[in-house]
Amino acid sequence: MRTRAPALVGRGTEIEEIGRVLHDARRSSGSAVFVTGEPGIGKTRLAAEAVGHALDAGLVVLRGRGSTTGPAVPFRALTEALLSLARTGGRELVEQLGPYRSVLGRLIPDWAAGADTAGDSSLVMLAEATLRLTGLAGAGRGCLFVVDDLQDADVETLAVVEYLAANIRTQPVVVLATLRAEPSPALEAAHAAARRGEGFLMPLDSLGPAEVRDVVASSLGAEPGQVSADVAERLFADSAGNPLVVEELLHSMVAAGELVNGAAGWRFTGHGRSAVPSTLVTIITRRADRLGERGKQLLAIAAVLGRRFPLSVVQRVSELDDHSLFGHLQSAVAAQLLIADERGEDWYAFRHPLTAEALLTLLNPAERVALSAKAADAVVQLHPDLPGELCSLAASLRLGAGDRWAAADLYREAAQRALAGGAPGSAIAVLEHAVNLLGDDADRGGEQSCRYRDLLELLLFALAEAGQFDRAVKVARSLRPADGRDPARQIRVHVRLAWAAQVAGRWAEGFEQVAAARALLPGTEPGEESVAVDAVDAYLSMSGPAPDRVRRSEELGRRAVAGAERIGSASTACQALYAVGFVVRERDMAESGECFRRMLDSAAEHRLTNWRNYALVGLGGNAWLTEADPSGLETARAEALRTGGISLAYNAEAVLGLHSVLCGRFAEAEQRLDACYAEASRIKLYAVSRYVQMTRAVLAGHRGDRRAMESALGDFRRGGGDAGPEAPLARGLAQVFCSLLEEDRDTARAELDTLAADQARQQSTFHLAGTHGLKLLLDVIAGDAAWDDHRRIAAGAAGGMRWNRQFVLLAEAVLHGRDGAPEAAAAAMRRAAQAAAPFGVARPLGLRLTAEPAVDDGWGEPAEWLREAESHFHGADVIPVASACRALLRRAGASVQQRRTGTERVPESLRAIGVTLREYEVFELLAFRLSNKALAARLHISPRTVEKHVAALLMKTSVRDRAELARFAAEHSSASEV
Repeated sequence: MRTRAPALVGRGTEIEEIGRVLHDARRSSGSAVFVTGEPGIGKTRLAAEAVGHALDAGLVVLRGRGSTTGPAVPFRALTEALLSLARTGGRELVEQLGPYRSVLGRLIPDWAAGADTAGDSSLVMLAEATLRLTGLAGAGRGCLFVVDDLQDADVETLAVVEYLAANIRTQPVVVLATLRAEPSPALEAAHAAARRGEGFLMPLDSLGPAEVRDVVASSLGAEPGQVSADVAERLFADSAGNPLVVEELLHSMVAAGELVNGAAGWRFTGHGRSAVPSTLVTIITRRADRLGERGKQLLAIAAVLGRRFPLSVVQRVSELDDHSLFGHLQSAVAAQLLIADERGEDWYAFRHPLTAEALLTLLNPAERVALSAKAADAVVQLHPDLPGELCSLAASLRLGAGDRWAAADLYREAAQRALAGGAPGSAIAVLEHAVNLLGDDADRGGEQSCRYRDLLELLLFALAEAGQFDRAVKVARSLRPADGRDPARQIRVHVRLAWAAQVAGRWAEGFEQVAAARALLPGTEPGEESVAVDAVDAYLSMSGPAPDRVRRSEELGRRAVAGAERIGSASTACQALYAVGFVVRERDMAESGECFRRMLDSAAEHRLTNWRNYALVGLGGNAWLTEADPSGLETARAEALRTGGISLAYNAEAVLGLHSVLCGRFAEAEQRLDACYAEASRIKLYAVSRYVQMTRAVLAGHRGDRRAMESALGDFRRGGGDAGPEAPLARGLAQVFCSLLEEDRDTARAELDTLAADQARQQSTFHLAGTHGLKLLLDVIAGDAAWDDHRRIAAGAAGGMRWNRQFVLLAEAVLHGRDGAPEAAAAAMRRAAQAAAPFGVARPLGLRLTAEPAVDDGWGEPAEWLREAESHFHGADVIPVASACRALLRRAGASVQQRRTGTERVPESLRAIGVTLREYEVFELLAFRLSNKALAARLHISPRTVEKHVAALLMKTSVRDRAELARFAAEHSSASEV
C-alpha cells in the first residue's frame, strides 16, 4: 500500500509565493528563493511542486542537485542542470550565446563551438554564460533554475548561484535552491543574498497536529475524518511534525499490521505503544529486515557509497548475479527506500539522505571498514580512470577503509582535475581536506613525507591561481625544508607565491619571492626553474614600481623566451613573447610585431587558443597605434568572442572605445563605453572597468566638459586608477585636452611637464599621453624646444605612432616656418593633415595651435586653418577656442564671420534680465575666480572689455560684489559644471 502523501500538505503559503515569483519571471522580473529547513521537512518536495507549477505554466525548467560524494566535485550540480536542458533540445538556445557558447562547452562538450576553441576559464564568465542561457531559455515564457541540496554543492556551483541571484532581477528567471538550515557556506550565502535584497529565504517549519493528520489521510488515501485522533496525535508526537518521519512511521505501522482500516476508519489494532518505533533508525532497520539478509547487505553497501551510488559497484561488492540483484533492487524500491537516479540506468539513490545515514548506523566499525575497502576496489576495477566524481568517491571509500594516504593521493588527483577545469576553489577544498586528514602521519619522513609535501605544493599552486596570497604564504612556511637539500622544490614554492602576489597586485611581496627564488638558483646553465623565475619576474616588473620597469621587463622576457624555447615549453614562450612585444613598442614597433607573429605561429602550432588570441590583440594594437587602423583589433575582438575569450574581447572593446573618442565620434563612443563598462563591472573585469573609466574622462575632456571629466576621473581614482598604468593617459588625453579647449595653455603645459617628469622617473607602457608629440608641439610654439628635441622624438617608435605623429609634424612645420623655410613648412603641414585626418578634435585643435606662430612668423595659410578650426569648435559649442580663432583671424587681418547665434546657451533666467552672449562667456569663467587679465587671455579680448562686462553683470544680477558674483556664477553657469 502507498504510504507517501501524494499531496503537499501545510505549504499553501509557500506555494502561493512561488506561484507569484514564477508569474513575475514570465514578465522578466526574476527572483532567487532559498528554501531552508531540517532534513525531511519537505524542501525537495516543495521544489518538485514548484517544478510542476512551472511546467504547467509553460516555463523551462533546469534542475541539478549538490553532490555528497566526498569533497565537492566541481560544477556537479550546474552540469546536471544544464544537461537537463541539453536533453530537451537546448542547442538552438546555445547557438544564440555567441562567445559564451564555448564557455559552457567546458561543462557540456557538445556545446563547444569547435575543437580549436578554448572558452574563458574565469568562473565569473561561466556564471555570466549560465545567466545568459537561462535568460534566453526563459524569453517570453520564464525559466525555473532549481538546485537541490545546495549545502552539498561545490564552491563553484555555489558561486554561480550567488551570481545568478545578484543579476536576475531583470531576467525571466527564478532561481530556487533548497538547503539545510544548519551552518554551511551555502546558508551563509543565502542569508547574505537576502540581506542585499538579491533574494529571500523561505524557511519551512514543522507541521502542526492538524497538518500531520492531513498528511496521514493523504498517504492512506482517506479523508482526515477517517483517521482517528489517537493515530494523528501519536504520529505527531513521535515525528515532531517532520513529514518524512511521519511517512516512515506510518509505513512501518501499516506494514507491521499495527494500523488497520476498519468500518470506523484507520485505528490501532491494540498493540502497546512500546511496539511503535521511536526513531527513524528503528523504522529503517525494520524495513530493511523485511528484505532479507542479502537485501540488507545490498542496502548497506549502497549506504557506504553514499546517497547516490552506481549499481555496478554494488553488484561487484555483493557478488550478486543479475537476477538476484534486480530482485532485491525492486524490493527496495517497492519498500520506498530507493529510487532510480536521474543520472542514468546504472545509478540509484536513497529516497532521502536520512535513509542512508540511518543504515550506516547499523554497521559496526569493522563492517564499515571492510565494505569501504571492497567498494573502493570495485570502483577502481570497474572504472580504472576514475572519471568525474568517481575519483572523489574512491577517495572517500579509501578514507572509510582507514587508508588515509591512498585517500590523499586520490584527493590530489581530484584537485588536479579541478584546477585543469578552472575550479581552484574546489581544488583548495579537496586539498585542505586531504592535508587535514593526514594529521601527524605527515611527520614520519621518507616517502610519506614527500607525498605530503606534494599535496602542500599543489595546495600552494591552487591558492596562487586563486590569488590568495596570505594563505599561500602560510602553506609555504610548512614547505621549507630544514636542511635545505631540495632547492628546486623551494624555487617552485617561491615562484608560486610570486604569481599569487602578482594576481593579487601585491608587487612588493612578489618581488621578495622572486629574490628568494633567485638566491636558490644554481650557478650552472639556466634550467626550467630559472625560466619560471624569469617569466614571473617579467610580469611583475612590467606592472611594478621600479623606474626602469620597462627595460627590466624586456630583459627578463627575452631571457624567458630563450629558456622556454630551449626546454620546449610553448606556453611559457608565448607568455614571455607577449611581455616582450608589449614593452618594446616604444622603441621598435617592427620588433614588437615580430614578437607577436612568432607568438601567433607557436600558438597555432601547439593549439594554444588563448595565447593565439593574445597575439592577435597584440598585432591589432600595433596597427592601431601605428596608423589608427582599428580593423586588427576588431578582428581580434571577434576571434576572442568566437573562442570564448570574453575578458580579452572586452579589453579590445575598451581600446576601440578610446579609438571612437579620439576620432571624435562621441555618441558612438559613449554608447560603446557604457555597454562595455556595464558588462565589465558586472563580471568583475576590474582592469577593463578602470580603462573605461579613464576613457570616459578622455571623452569629457575632448568635449571641453570639465565637470563631467572630473566626475569620471573621480570614479577612475576610486577604482585605483592613480596607481595603475592608465594614469598617464588620464592626465594627457583628458586633463591636458580639457585645458587646451578652455584656452588655458599654461595649465596644459604644466600638466605635460608633470607627466614627463613622472615618466622620466618611472617608464610607462602607454605612449599616447602626450610626451611623444603634443608636448613637443606646445614647447616648440613657446620657444622652449628646438630641432634637437624634434629629432629625438621623431626618431623614436612612439613619435611615429599616428596620434603622436600629427603633433610631431606640426612641430616640424612651426620650426621650418620659424627658420624661414615656408615650402618645407607647407610640406610638413600637408603630412600633418594626412596624419590627423582620423582625429575629430585633435585635427582642428592642431590647426588652431599652429596658426598662431604661422601668423606671427608669416608662413602658411593660417586664415584658412583658423576658419576651419573656428567652424568646428563653434559647432561643437567650445566657445573659448572658437573665440580664440576669431581673435587670431582679426590679428591676421582676415575677415571674421559674425556669429549671431548662440544666445540659446544663455540660461533663460539670465536672458530674462538682459545678459548677452559675450557677458555670459565672462560669467561662465568667473566661476573659476580668474583675474580680468586671465579672463581676457581666455576670451582673446582686452582686460578693459572684461571689466565692462563684469560691471554690467553686477548691475543686471543685483549682487553686491565680484566675490558674490563668482559664487552666483558657480551655481548658475554651465562652466561650473565643467
